[in-house]
Amino acid sequence: MEEFMKNYERWLASNKLGESERAELEALRGNEDEIKERFSSLLSFGTAGLRGTMAMGMHNMNIYTVTQATQGFAAYIRACGEDAVKRGVVVGCDSRHNSRRFSRATAAVMANNGIKVYLFASIQPTPELSFAVRRLGATAGVNITASHNPKQYNGYKAYWSDGAQLGPEQADAVSAEIAKTDIFDGVLYAEGDFERALESGMIELLGDETDEAFLEQVLRQPINPSVVAEAADELRVVYTPLYGTGYKLVPEAMRRLGMKHIVTVDEQMTPCGDFSTTPFPNPELPEVFEHAIRLANECGADFIIGNDPDADRTGVMIRGADGQFITLTGNQIGAMLLDYIITASRECGRLSEHAFAVKTIVSTDMVTEICRRNGVQLYDVLTGFKFIGKVVSDYEERTGRSADEDFLLGFEESNGYARGTFLRDKDAVTATVLLCEMAAYYHTKGKTVYQALLDMYDRYGLYVERTSNVYMEGIDGTERMRALMERLRSKPPKTVGGSEVIGIRDYLTGRTVDLRTGAESGTGCPESNVLYYILEGDNKVVIRPSGTEPKIKIYYLFHTESGDMAALDALVDSARESMKEITGI
Repeated sequence: MEEFMKNYERWLASNKLGESERAELEALRGNEDEIKERFSSLLSFGTAGLRGTMAMGMHNMNIYTVTQATQGFAAYIRACGEDAVKRGVVVGCDSRHNSRRFSRATAAVMANNGIKVYLFASIQPTPELSFAVRRLGATAGVNITASHNPKQYNGYKAYWSDGAQLGPEQADAVSAEIAKTDIFDGVLYAEGDFERALESGMIELLGDETDEAFLEQVLRQPINPSVVAEAADELRVVYTPLYGTGYKLVPEAMRRLGMKHIVTVDEQMTPCGDFSTTPFPNPELPEVFEHAIRLANECGADFIIGNDPDADRTGVMIRGADGQFITLTGNQIGAMLLDYIITASRECGRLSEHAFAVKTIVSTDMVTEICRRNGVQLYDVLTGFKFIGKVVSDYEERTGRSADEDFLLGFEESNGYARGTFLRDKDAVTATVLLCEMAAYYHTKGKTVYQALLDMYDRYGLYVERTSNVYMEGIDGTERMRALMERLRSKPPKTVGGSEVIGIRDYLTGRTVDLRTGAESGTGCPESNVLYYILEGDNKVVIRPSGTEPKIKIYYLFHTESGDMAALDALVDSARESMKEITGI
């Protein structure tokens, strides 16, 4: 009998399963492909924790894989010593189906392992979880969320004491502990454990006090709130949390900033895991703003802000020259925020001589130019906010000073932004407040956000960033992605879209090669499965497997000083067609 069938039969035979769970598995009999999909391997635990579809099986998100992962994480914490156990963990969740159940089970397993637990009494934004870990001096944190994924997904984000998600070495160590843990017999969990741990005090609930402390820090991040008061009577913003955790704290933060006209998309304000009007609740996508656009046109707003369900990503739509709404890309938002923060800080006499910003290697090079022109240090890191957070932590450790005044902004192209040292993850609550301040500032200058965007291109040059996503789902998806990356390493392209490839950075091997001279150097980043092609004209194409979804991502980072956007778009289109031929996807 194949191993996956043995795993399947063992699950069916377990007395831990409820009637509906066993019925779900019984219904799979005869469907070998589906059984293989669910039982060939454990759901992978990486730096982003767990993420998968909710269903019975060892390769899915369910109460058994969640508690097994927690038992493994608890073992890792216990191995760090008694102090780590006493400091405890913070646990939270988003609005998805089963999130509350999974978070309570996580809390119970931790408590059963003798680890103190601080559990959010209600759903909360992901950045507040990161903040709470730091505020309470906890050893670790867990947030049950699948971020922006569709409703059938859920996830398990694991954090360490700095408030950042686990780094690669920590994730590997936790993964090894999970692999050693029998999913049924090796987990300290039974129904009723949560209530007993809550009664005993091993689980302590977090409520309004934590919310208030978090909001206090959020509202310390604006540079010049007086511009909001000046523009508040006229400035209107439409807001949607996309059925998620931003529903309460984000509008409250905007009100406390001084915004008077906050128009909410009412049908998307109530937290719900169905995402009925937004099947893919990702604020990067223009289609999620259909209801918001209709409302903005009714109320005369020029500015729309939306957050994903766990409120760590921020999407923006603005009214263009023709009166129609356009979507700002994550890169455009990041560049505009940084340019504004630098400008406002300088005008207020608050731009530190040690100012620095952090971006990921696949984010816009416009930020590089903004920092160069303004004398701001820029750090490039791998994709993942834990790497951005590490730069801030390392800076404080290296300099012996707080980064509060020096750290301007950290961002990644997938609509994640952070400012301040009170957390170590992307933060849509603070980003929303800063975006409102930015819009108010330009309003006081007689400009729309769209006009400010054009002005920025005039100053720094034209930059275009595109991303192609190719999904490779199923048990063979990981192997297909591995094979593609291996093939590209063994046979790299010589040209892309008619442009010569003049350099290659391979973040897996740690080698950068100048193909014109043969000179080699390092990448300056940890090991990661990323290939970075430098083209003539200093344009870039980057390819990597996603860490959170079953897909390959290809990034196109192009720019020109000619002012010809049509020509630049054509160059990007040519590169995209070329990469389709090169990759075969």
